[in-house]
Amino acid sequence: MSYLARRLFRKRRPYNDQNMMMTQIGIIGAGAMGTGIAQVAASAGHETYLYDSNSAALQQALQNLERTLHKLAEKGKISSEKAHETLQRIHPVERKLDRLKDCGLVIEAIVEDLNVKKSLFRELQQVVSPDCLLATNTSSLSVSAIAAACDRPDRVIGMHFFNPPPLMKLVEIIPALQTAPAVVGQARQLAERWGKTTVLAQDTPGFIVNRVARPFYGEALRIFEEGMADVATIDWAITELGGFRMGPFELMDFIGHDVNYAVTQSVFQAFFYDARYKPAFTQKRLVEVGYLGRKAGRGFYDYTEGAARPEPVRHEALGHTIVQRILVMLINEAADAVFWRIASREDVDLAMTLGVNYPKGLLQWAEEIGIATCVQTLDTLYDFYREDRYRCSPLLRQMVGKTS
Repeated sequence: MSYLARRLFRKRRPYNDQNMMMTQIGIIGAGAMGTGIAQVAASAGHETYLYDSNSAALQQALQNLERTLHKLAEKGKISSEKAHETLQRIHPVERKLDRLKDCGLVIEAIVEDLNVKKSLFRELQQVVSPDCLLATNTSSLSVSAIAAACDRPDRVIGMHFFNPPPLMKLVEIIPALQTAPAVVGQARQLAERWGKTTVLAQDTPGFIVNRVARPFYGEALRIFEEGMADVATIDWAITELGGFRMGPFELMDFIGHDVNYAVTQSVFQAFFYDARYKPAFTQKRLVEVGYLGRKAGRGFYDYTEGAARPEPVRHEALGHTIVQRILVMLINEAADAVFWRIASREDVDLAMTLGVNYPKGLLQWAEEIGIATCVQTLDTLYDFYREDRYRCSPLLRQMVGKTS
């Protein structure tokens, strides 16, 4: 075999996952997500290298990890030995990416900027071995576009963890158009060995969770802007009557409006400005004045010490109307994700229960409500507003036809 043939064969050989559980793991980005993923990997027994170009951020991450692990040991969630061993497996890396050269998997968890990520992957591929898998933790950007920055795009994949990674069970696995099938299997197997539940999603904006969840925020904002109900009443209805753990406004404050609004904008633009994903002026204004939620002390609610929490209007008929409107919009988005083959029905329902703690799968919920009721509600909204935002998914219409 010629030298060139051997090189080509080397580039196309399948990935071997037999020793993956012993491999070193690299994490790039010492923010909340990167630090949490590092904890997950190290807890599973991997020597883990946490990289950040910001030395102060890296040191803060290590201090946070130490506090977290000690608290877990104090509460009896893990042993003191386990806490110590996990911390010892996490090695700080700053300035030089070449410390990651022996890693079998590197997961990027940096700023949600496509150009920044592509630049990082171009540099990273020069450092790691040809067998190293390269994963992005992006929540909404194109994995295929990131992979295109690499000479070996077949080894690039999306592994989207949820915050906080040590507690949240879901990992969305997103193959790029270029990803080798063996890499998909290897990434899923590794995440599942870490105790995670994986779902497979197509490389489309928002993947499963961040796409399907848009109406939870968007329709709540629309109801508020129309003056149908205030923030506290909508949150009360969704939690007390709908069974969700947090109301949409409380959750947006928790996530941070800079983050939540940026994801909405990204999905809206990526879907060619589809009206379904249109951002709200109300949230835009909060971002503009710096009312970013809990971390800023103010968002939809005032979090300063001594601030009074507004009382909701506990009107059950109004509350059920609000819940049905938001829920049907969520169901419609879930149905469209299945219709357009973004993910299977099972994975969509699983993703929404594990990724954002919905009380039940949305398509299961649709059947309990009645598919015909969902379609009628959507058609009523569409007839009133005449906006494409409320167009009914073809899948729901098909399901009505099968049951009628």
